Amino acid sequence: MRVVVFALTLALVAGQHHSFAPEFAAGKTYVYKYEAWLLGGLPEEGLAKAGLKVTSKVLISAAAQNYYMLKLVEPELYEYSGVWPQDPVIPATKLTSALAAQLMTPIKFEYANGVVGKMFAPEGISTMVLNVYRGILNVLQLNIKKTQNVYELQEAGAQGVCKTLYAITEDEKAERILLTKTRDLNHCQEKIMKDMGLAYTQTCTKCQQDSKNLRGATAYKYTLKPVAGGILILEAAVNELIRFSPFTEMNGAAQMQTKQSLVFLEIQRAPVVPIEAQYLHRGSLKYEFSSELLQTPIQLIKINNVQAQIAEILNHLVAHNVERVHEDAPLKFLELIQVLRAARYEDLEMLWSQYRTKPAYRQWILDAIPAIGTSAALRFIKEKFLVDDMTVAETAQALIASIHMVTANTEVIKLVEALAVNSKIVESPVLREIVLLGYGTMISKYCFEMAVCPAELIKPIQDLLAEAVAKDETQDIILLLKVLGNAGHPSSLKPITKILPIHGTAAASLPMRVHADAIMALRNIAKKEPRMIQELALQVYMDKALHPELRMLACILLFETRPALALVTTLANIVKTEENLQVASFTYSHMKSLTRSTAAIHASVAAACNIAIKILNPKLNRLSLRFSKAIHMDVYNNPLMLGAAASTFYINDVATILPRSVVAKTSAYFAGAAADILEVGVRTEGLQEALLKNPALIDDADRITKMKRIIKALSEWRAHPSRQPLASVYVKFFGQEIAFANFDKAMIDQAIAFATGPSLQTLGKNAVRDLLSGASFHFTKPLLATEMRRILPTAAGLPMELSLYTAAVAAAAVQCKATTTPALPENFHLSHLLKTDIQLETEIRPSIAVNTFAVMGVNTAILQAALLSRAKLNSIVPAKIATRLDITEGHFKIEVLPVSVPEHVAAVHVETFAVARNIEDLSAAKITPLIPAKVFEPISREILTSKFASSAAASLSNSAEIIHQDVAAAEPAIVKPKAAQFEKKYCAKAAAIGLKGCFKIATENAAFIRDIALYKLAGRHSVVLSWKPIEGEVIERLEMEVQVGPKAAEKLIKQINLSEEEIAEGRPVLMKLKKILAPRLKNATSRSSSSSSSSTYRSSSWSSSSSSSRAAAPTSRLHSRSSSSRSSGSSASVSRSSRSSSASSLESLFSASSSSSRSSARFSKVSTYKKVIYPHKFQKNHKKQAQATSAVLSRSRSSASSFEAIRRQNKFLGNQVAPTFAIIFRAVRADKKVFGYQLAFYLDKPNARVQIILAALAADNNWKFCADGALLSKHKVTARIGWGAECKQYDTMVTAEAGLVGPSPAARLRVAWNELPSAFKYYAKKVYDNIPAYMLAGWTQGKDENSAKQLSLTVVATSDRTLDLIWKTPTHTVYKLALHLPIALPLDEIKGLTPFDGLADNTHYLFAKAGAAECSFVSDTLTTFNSRRYKNEMPVSCYQVLAQDCTSELKFMVLLKKDHVEQNHINVKIADIDIDLYPKNTDVIVKVNGMEIPINNLPYQHPTAKIQIRPKGEGISVYAPTHGLHEVYFDMNSWRIKVVDWMRGQTCGLCGKADGEVRQEYVTPNGRLTKNAASFTHSWVLPAESCRDTTECRMKLESVQLEKQVDIHGQESKCYSVEPVLRCLPGCFPVKTTAVTVGFHCLPTDSALNHPESLSNIYNNSVDLRDTAEAHLACSCTAQCA
Repeated sequence: MRVVVFALTLALVAGQHHSFAPEFAAGKTYVYKYEAWLLGGLPEEGLAKAGLKVTSKVLISAAAQNYYMLKLVEPELYEYSGVWPQDPVIPATKLTSALAAQLMTPIKFEYANGVVGKMFAPEGISTMVLNVYRGILNVLQLNIKKTQNVYELQEAGAQGVCKTLYAITEDEKAERILLTKTRDLNHCQEKIMKDMGLAYTQTCTKCQQDSKNLRGATAYKYTLKPVAGGILILEAAVNELIRFSPFTEMNGAAQMQTKQSLVFLEIQRAPVVPIEAQYLHRGSLKYEFSSELLQTPIQLIKINNVQAQIAEILNHLVAHNVERVHEDAPLKFLELIQVLRAARYEDLEMLWSQYRTKPAYRQWILDAIPAIGTSAALRFIKEKFLVDDMTVAETAQALIASIHMVTANTEVIKLVEALAVNSKIVESPVLREIVLLGYGTMISKYCFEMAVCPAELIKPIQDLLAEAVAKDETQDIILLLKVLGNAGHPSSLKPITKILPIHGTAAASLPMRVHADAIMALRNIAKKEPRMIQELALQVYMDKALHPELRMLACILLFETRPALALVTTLANIVKTEENLQVASFTYSHMKSLTRSTAAIHASVAAACNIAIKILNPKLNRLSLRFSKAIHMDVYNNPLMLGAAASTFYINDVATILPRSVVAKTSAYFAGAAADILEVGVRTEGLQEALLKNPALIDDADRITKMKRIIKALSEWRAHPSRQPLASVYVKFFGQEIAFANFDKAMIDQAIAFATGPSLQTLGKNAVRDLLSGASFHFTKPLLATEMRRILPTAAGLPMELSLYTAAVAAAAVQCKATTTPALPENFHLSHLLKTDIQLETEIRPSIAVNTFAVMGVNTAILQAALLSRAKLNSIVPAKIATRLDITEGHFKIEVLPVSVPEHVAAVHVETFAVARNIEDLSAAKITPLIPAKVFEPISREILTSKFASSAAASLSNSAEIIHQDVAAAEPAIVKPKAAQFEKKYCAKAAAIGLKGCFKIATENAAFIRDIALYKLAGRHSVVLSWKPIEGEVIERLEMEVQVGPKAAEKLIKQINLSEEEIAEGRPVLMKLKKILAPRLKNATSRSSSSSSSSTYRSSSWSSSSSSSRAAAPTSRLHSRSSSSRSSGSSASVSRSSRSSSASSLESLFSASSSSSRSSARFSKVSTYKKVIYPHKFQKNHKKQAQATSAVLSRSRSSASSFEAIRRQNKFLGNQVAPTFAIIFRAVRADKKVFGYQLAFYLDKPNARVQIILAALAADNNWKFCADGALLSKHKVTARIGWGAECKQYDTMVTAEAGLVGPSPAARLRVAWNELPSAFKYYAKKVYDNIPAYMLAGWTQGKDENSAKQLSLTVVATSDRTLDLIWKTPTHTVYKLALHLPIALPLDEIKGLTPFDGLADNTHYLFAKAGAAECSFVSDTLTTFNSRRYKNEMPVSCYQVLAQDCTSELKFMVLLKKDHVEQNHINVKIADIDIDLYPKNTDVIVKVNGMEIPINNLPYQHPTAKIQIRPKGEGISVYAPTHGLHEVYFDMNSWRIKVVDWMRGQTCGLCGKADGEVRQEYVTPNGRLTKNAASFTHSWVLPAESCRDTTECRMKLESVQLEKQVDIHGQESKCYSVEPVLRCLPGCFPVKTTAVTVGFHCLPTDSALNHPESLSNIYNNSVDLRDTAEAHLACSCTAQCA
């Protein structure tokens, strides 16, 4: 019968849709037992966790239809901070009592069909308590469908609208319905979550796909009982788990677990009665944020009296951070911020009025106010500045900090907007810039969390931009574009596009830098709307009419949108046919560098670039550094999700040495997010030209008029725009521009005037007076560097927080006191300081404290239960220094005086613990270390002391003692620990300075549970660095003394004696030992064999001639015989000797035996491994010179090439000459023992010899370092370097010499040695083995056999821009051929052939030559500035423009013509002179302004300008580098023109633009690019006006008609050339012609435009076809014309 009743009940329930939901019948009160547990920490047991527990009875009764009352009875709150699960929970009795009134106040809620609706509660109930009610009501939220047992839906809950899965089963026997539902918190349609401080980060979608940092899910389990009106909830159990890891999930995660239990107890008849108060609508089931937004999770502060508490904290901060920063100062600073956040604006006003006159307090307040993060902070700064309570500097600093710390909302945005138009702000350019840029930043932060951001916010800036464009206010346009760039609002795309010079917009007339800033302003928009930006950026990139810089900026923009493969391939296809090499080089290098990216965020782009790069020509990778480059480097650890990146964009436009702009950016990747940390951009447009060119050129109107008269004959000549001298710099933090500045020539002049003006001198005098009277100041700077928070509700209604805080306080106390002897007069000049003895004593105590907190747990204004990790850095490095300077005596001394050093110079402590506390009982707060102390069982402590002694250490100092200590527990038994525990201490003594330094590292972590990253970090870690005086060795002070001049000898402490007898005595002993030990060495290893070899080598003479013969002998044999043949026993012995010697000397450096094959294999990877022999040998210049030297020089150097001969005459220069200067480093000890070093420098001018001796001062230390060098000839320098005991332990010979390799000048550096320290060999081998393979690309291995114990590097200058490198080691010879240089080598100038006499002019000339572009003509072949060659068929007697300044300044012009006897004439127009250069018989004639200058009268120097004419070789050269024309050289058979680097891209003529664009070389005067060299050269002819012209030119340029008719698009057409063709003047006829290919524009035969009068602008038309036309090269005129 019972079964039948149950079945009928189910049928009844199924038949009534509205009742298939939880039912609370009217007139009944349902009583439930409720329990909620929140517990956070690592998931394993045995570790500390933090949490809280809520228990109560819950009463629910009906109040009206669909409205119910809910009341808590006997609520209890518990705290937990202990080792789970052993430690018990602790009742929070005081907190329960404080909240009892709110917790037991009934609330009303709407509930229909299992869905919770509106909530009503009295005003007195706080939002936090109401959220606890929401956690209970969240359990009642049930969407039960009668037709489905398993289904999914997006269900509303306390945590938002999230994906929920229902599963329903029935237990017929027990008459129960079992329901489970699971909510996926990672798939929410509307998720309730609050992020703070994350607006500048960008989520890495790819990272989150692979491994989410934050995961959460909630499981609900219900037991339901069918009743007459619906169903009754008998029991509900909730289990929620939220896991967070800063790394990938496989590296561990901390978790927050929430458990809820709701168990039905009984039904009562007494209803729940509401209290006597108005019930207000307080929202719905969704969680509401409250005071936790301003509550830091690090500490809990009960605020009773805001002003008194602020005053107390300020007093503590000021008092305890004077001499050094208190270790808890950052925490105290955070406490100040927390209390200030609770203060009202009136409290801030009173605080300011109380402390504004106290500098120390004032600074702390101004640094703390911006960190409040509310609108009150901005309002306070605004009000104080407007009433002149704050200076501009203080306001600027506070505004920048506030804009980045204040939470953005509409109130704050309106406040900043009002500030931007305030008249006082507008008057200050700096503050106006900061506020406007900050306005854009505020909008960006406000829109970060919004799907759709209102466009009205950015509309005012867009309107101002349109107004600035209409008024042509360039500076305002740039500023407003940067504001729009900071905001990154998609609605700004259209206004910015109007600024770009595309689609024929009116903005094309704006300066190019405006266009550049417009493109850069799109970068933040690209993060939100990448597709829209990609389309626009691709249009800009494809527009080849735009300036190359704009196209390269578009490329940067395009790749920041992370384009797909199709778009990247499109770019590659464009580059494949790109004519502009700057754009091609930039794009290729950008793609190439991205292919090497390992960051997950760039994975798709890197893959796409890897494919696209295969399409392009790898030759683009070999373009020189004068071409634009993009470099991206990153390092990324995928398991840790941690990495960093750096990008540099080097943008050039005309291949100058100084680029047009450089942008450098650094980024960081952390926890699945990316952020652009710092970006700096610098533009140098026209700056190089402004600094180097002659400023008098600009105003020379006569010169410009004369040159314009000449070039007006050129067809449609168009001047290039002049570069406006401008430098600009901008700085971005986290993708937001915070400051920028423009520097033009006027500003630079003002800065120079200020630096040399009287105001700066006055400042200098005041500073000196302050120092003389004694100055002391204290600097303190606190900073809230990081505040990143994510707050999300748990199922129980309490908020869970993930946060990262970093606070730092830096301080420095400085005291200075200066004295002068004699005393300075009252009205002294700064130059008087040069004649006095100045003593300055300074004590400085810099210190810093940094605290970083990472928190996960519950954080509210009244209770906290969280896992907290704290890292503390404390450092102080005090110093007391006394200096003395006497310029007249040549004396300088610096002393480091003793100062009290704290126990720890630097210390880092990291600790993780569980904390639980509440506002009502802060004294009962419980803090538990994450890993309990009992987990660590005692382990042994062993003290191990070891001294590391290597030959290198022994050779340098015997005073270094390194102590290695393992520190652990004291028990003798060694027991394996249960936890990862490590503690070590490393100490080293520096006896020379009397200090002992110790480095201690200790760690206790949870790696014993799981050996992964998160568990290694969890626990306790410390790193401590300390310095202590060595006991018994008291150092009074450290000194460094420099004495220059005759008194240097008096300062030397230790007498130096380098006598011949010492050397002579030592050598026979070594020889006898060798004879005794020789029989034992016969069967020795290669190492001992090499030792005997080295001793033999050391006993031989050091003369350079003998060493040269030894070095050259095996090499010469290599060229005369096969490398495989061994013809004689002597050669075999040499070979064996070479091999054995190399084994001893650099076996570890260059792998003589076993690693030789490995070394060869490395070279085979990067070259063809084809063994070659360099075709020429090094010929020494000094040997040739020695034959031509004078007899006096020969006598003074009996053996001109022998360095040893000079040394034998006087081994120690100190016996004959006084030291030029001496430097003493010493420690002054209390026991008067001398420690330190002295350095003496000796100069022997007659023999051009230098000797440097560094000696240890200790009486028992004979260590010395000796360097002895001499200039043996003009082309050879040799030095002997020895060190060790009396400079004999190790020695090397270094020779540098100039010479020839074949016909090319060369330089060679050789290093030979007897013995080297083993440490040197070891580290040299390490360096060699770790050279990346790609760095060896292009090196070819040679075939030569080399000398043992000798290295050599030969540099051959095959031209002024290419080098060959030959590197020889004992086992290898490698070549690097044709290494291209970005600058030209001054090969001629090395020989002293500079045209100017003054040092400044010569230096300027050499710098100009280094970057000069060269155009030359030899044998009818012209080579342009861009090194493109073509045949120049010149018309007779007509001048052609070879090269000219193509800007409106017309600084110079070089013309060329060929006379009737095929001889070239050059005409140079520069400044106010005309220079003619032409051949006559066998001489070159020079005329200046028509007057011939005899060769004997050269050089000619212009009276006012830096222009010089002088003979050079077989011809004449004209030099004018300050005018842009570096050199014009002319001889009988050739000519050569060089323009300076800053003229690149501004020249035109037959020599081209000098911009590096070889694909765009043939540019006609009207800017048209022609394909034919002949047509190009003819376009630069200066035609005659009539056949009576005095120049004898009888030609003109005209458009010619194609002689045949063509059919264009089905119409008979006549075609006219759009490129001018050379034709004879009327009345003249051609006697020499040539065919040229030109472009033609065609018109229908019957067209009205097809008339001569309609063809005046034919040169501007498009090219329809290309065909040949006849051009005239020489003309003869009729008698009537002549």
